[in-house]
Amino acid sequence: MSTRSAAEVNAEIRDLWQRSGGSLTPQDEAAYQRLLVEWAAAGGSVRTAA
Repeated sequence: MSTRSAAEVNAEIRDLWQRSGGSLTPQDEAAYQRLLVEWAAAGGSVRTAA
């Protein structure tokens, strides 16, 4: 398995949400969960407002 950057995985997550119209099917939810794990492993971080 090739390693993608957090930015690449984040782009796929954003695309998934855009395609779904904000309502994930069970299949989309499973894909989203896998992407979140991949994103975190790639060094993704959550920014919060101060």
